[in-house]
Amino acid sequence: MSISLEPVAVAHTPFKEKFAIPRQPALAPAATAEIRLLPPYDSPLALAGLEQVSHIWLLFQLHQALVQPNDAPKLRVRPPRLGGNEKIGVFASRATHRPNNLGQSVVKLEKIENHSLWVSGVDLLDGTPILDIKPYVPYADAITDAHNGIAAQQPELTEVLWQEEALAQARHHGQRLEQNVIGLIEQCLAQDPKPAYQTPSAERRYGVRLWDLNVCWHYPTADSIRVLSVEPA
Repeated sequence: MSISLEPVAVAHTPFKEKFAIPRQPALAPAATAEIRLLPPYDSPLALAGLEQVSHIWLLFQLHQALVQPNDAPKLRVRPPRLGGNEKIGVFASRATHRPNNLGQSVVKLEKIENHSLWVSGVDLLDGTPILDIKPYVPYADAITDAHNGIAAQQPELTEVLWQEEALAQARHHGQRLEQNVIGLIEQCLAQDPKPAYQTPSAERRYGVRLWDLNVCWHYPTADSIRVLSVEPA
């Protein structure tokens, strides 16, 4: 049986590459995005009533992790949460390597404007195709006695430090973009985006593109990050 799905919207986010994207939604509330609806859903009729909702579910395609026709099925994965070395079943993880490249995230709905939904707390790559949008229903979706022994608590955050010049650059570009550049950088880097198998060193430089900016940092100590520069890409 073959199933064909068509996007209903496209996500426009600060994340221009997969590296350093938050590993779960809501971990970086400064990550705002425009969910731009596509025809025929770019109509007020499709959004009627959604103004009464504070959060929504986004169902999307992991469009840069597509399974190729000749790829062998990936039954086990190495989730970053377990250090990138331990394997568990694909259905026990939210790893991006999915049988059908589908993902879901719950995000805060900030406003509805024309043909777009503006949301915060996203963990989506820029250009992600949105396959469906559903309202979050607290009494049904929030299960108070739920548990997960693999990810029982949020990982400890890494301290984020700033070079004085980098902080000034971030302030400048935050005003230019009208975005919380400092907040998003700190929230993303505090989750320590480097591969779990790498040993940090002060000499090694890391970088990521957010909006139209290149953010560069290093690890002055094993448990801290220092932002070195925030410059136009």
